[in-house]
Amino acid sequence: MSHQPVDFVAWEKTEQVEANEYNPNSVAPPEMKLLITSIEEDGYTMPVVTSPEECIYRIVDGFHRRQAERCSQNISRDTFGRLPVTFIRESGRDLDSRMASTVRHNRARGSHDIDLMSNIVRELVSMGRSPAWISKHVGMDMDEILRLKQLTGLAALFADKDFSLGKEE
Repeated sequence: MSHQPVDFVAWEKTEQVEANEYNPNSVAPPEMKLLITSIEEDGYTMPVVTSPEECIYRIVDGFHRRQAERCSQNISRDTFGRLPVTFIRESGRDLDSRMASTVRHNRARGSHDIDLMSNIVRELVSMGRSPAWISKHVGMDMDEILRLKQLTGLAALFADKDFSLGKEE
């Protein structure tokens, strides 16, 4: 079996891990907040993918995981100001190869299926989780939670709400 980058994960000082100039990926503030919460609660579950350069590690994938460490004192304290990094293969270290790798990493993540997300919200509600809990831990705003609840079509999801406008005689 050939060498796999994930075979070796190193903890490098965050100051030595630098962004690239070509990453087309951006993360909206709610998702960035969720990423920080995810790392604070679950820890780093994926290393930052880098390409070693002279005295630094250039990010190929994981810029926002690095930003989370820089934005959160909790994460920085827990990791001693370091990031888990892995290194792409030698053959992928030229700029064009790194650029292609960055785009592949970004595009390979996929998207969430609405029906499956509705089912997750339904399950969390049935477990007694409040919309506030779902919002914080799953990274949805209240309108999104409401829309996903409506998609399930289950009146039970709204059993705790009073929708009457007044008393009927």
